[in-house]
Amino acid sequence: MGKGRLEAFSDGMMAIFITVMVLELKVPHGQGLDALLPLLPVFLSYVLSFVYLGIYWNNHHHLLHACKQVNGAILWANLHLMFWLSLIPFATGWMGENHFDALPSAAYGLVLLMSALAYWILQSQILRSEGCESRLRAALGRDWKGKASPLIYLAGMAAAFCVPGLAQATYVLVALIWLVPDRRIERALQSGQEA
Repeated sequence: MGKGRLEAFSDGMMAIFITVMVLELKVPHGQGLDALLPLLPVFLSYVLSFVYLGIYWNNHHHLLHACKQVNGAILWANLHLMFWLSLIPFATGWMGENHFDALPSAAYGLVLLMSALAYWILQSQILRSEGCESRLRAALGRDWKGKASPLIYLAGMAAAFCVPGLAQATYVLVALIWLVPDRRIERALQSGQEA
């Protein structure tokens, strides 16, 4: 099965997630800067989630670009990833509206953790279908970012109940780790084209 429809479906879903998030941003009642202050947590939550969805979109693109074809397991794994990513607007709104309180911040971390695990499952299904000689397998190597991220999310979820600001700092840290697109896959694809 070709992968074009899967890419188009995923791109459309991610565009919807971002649209839902931006629709949750409310216009302030008032003209001064003081009218914007209560909306700051909502806006900061939006920015962080926008960056996360951008990271997922970018790395998902690279992952599927490295994939030769898709099968049923990959389709279901991708749908599983889209499910968790679809909850980002809800978690974003809840965390922002409640000014980064403990439970909404921990729930946001849970959605990020489950999204990361779903991405890992999708990646694993692609690797399984590609076999031992997969360029993707060689490109991923030890995948320290993929292994460290869930641990940092867990630390952030625990911190949400003790030091809420630390929870947001851990979520920002993971976003910064992943902000640069996964160049390992780009390099593997380029070397494969040159060979």
